[in-house]
Amino acid sequence: MKIYLVGGAVRDELLRVSCTDRDWVVTGATPEQMLSKGFRPVGKDFPVFIHPQTGEEYALARTERKVSIGYHGFQFNTATDVTIEQDLMRRDLTINAIARNSDGQLIDPFNGQADLQQRVLRHVSDAFAEDPLRVLRAARFCAKLAPFDFTIDPGTGRLMGELSRSGELQSLAAERVFAEVKKSLGYPHPQRFFDALRDCGALQVLLPELDRLYGVPQVAAHHPEIDSAVHTLMALQQTCSLTDDIAARYACLCHDLGKGNTPEEMLPSHHGHEERGAILSEVLSDRLKVPNDYRELATITARYHTHCHRALELKPGTLLNLLLSTDAIRRPDRFELFLLICEGDARGRLGFEQRDYPQAGYLRQALQTLQQLDSGAIAKAAQAAGKPIPEAIKVARLRVLSDFRKHHSADP
Repeated sequence: MKIYLVGGAVRDELLRVSCTDRDWVVTGATPEQMLSKGFRPVGKDFPVFIHPQTGEEYALARTERKVSIGYHGFQFNTATDVTIEQDLMRRDLTINAIARNSDGQLIDPFNGQADLQQRVLRHVSDAFAEDPLRVLRAARFCAKLAPFDFTIDPGTGRLMGELSRSGELQSLAAERVFAEVKKSLGYPHPQRFFDALRDCGALQVLLPELDRLYGVPQVAAHHPEIDSAVHTLMALQQTCSLTDDIAARYACLCHDLGKGNTPEEMLPSHHGHEERGAILSEVLSDRLKVPNDYRELATITARYHTHCHRALELKPGTLLNLLLSTDAIRRPDRFELFLLICEGDARGRLGFEQRDYPQAGYLRQALQTLQQLDSGAIAKAAQAAGKPIPEAIKVARLRVLSDFRKHHSADP
């Protein structure tokens, strides 16, 4: 029995970045031997075990063979004569196919160290094309390793393009697609993930609503970057600088999807894109099976982000409708995320990156004004006077927002 540290832990160690997860491969062992040493079994497709003390995963070395379409269409061999080199051969990228033995020696049969030095994402073998999920993984590593400016090897890019055109991407479970999207959105530069998917044609297959934004023009006076997709990714980058919240970043990605459906005769104007975008956001969220909190924030952002941009101009009634429609009073934390996304959207324009966004502060103050109202006392007084409670609360809210607006307009 021999044990090797493998994959991301070795890669990150060589890049001198922190790594929280360590994976191990065991050669020359049977499941029974692992159990006898106190390891706990997990995994349905092949033997994986949990170390009794560290809780880390130890997998038996294996080879795999493609037998049918899709991510699960593989047969595995975990016999005791499978070598570490054979196990590494089944991995996706050379930089992930490096192992370290118990003596500290590196096993690098596919020159992963050279690709690390040259900042290249290169497939280990043509078996890369047997697993459609690897298209997303390669794209995700573009985002994960963005600080090192890795690029995809042309040959690997061709295989990704072939997979994108083959129809195999459609076999991926929605949960697996969204898992890669979610991980990518967690990195500081997630736009690199979407750029890589676009380059190989996978974006059109997996996220067509986003892909349709490319080449769609906007009014240059408001959007000097012109292209709607370029703006969306710029807004995403700005939102990433404002919040680590993944749901907020996903919502930013969806905020302008409606521009992809703007009738050509209307361009470069996008009147009504908010409602179109809300519908497309729901479609995308349904297909990816995203969590409800992601879906709700994305839909709200698509529908109301331009209201936020015009906050300083809104009349009291419209301002109240915005706060109620976004459920800001009951869910102020989500409303705060909405404001941060809108700020990212406003700054995600060429030359506007450092622009102040007073609308966010204005809406925060407006919400605080409403929160200070004693709705219970208003309801009690309305009931005593025989008046409808909802109408009484609405009148009180409109009154304080009207006073708030007048006071704010009078500020120097």
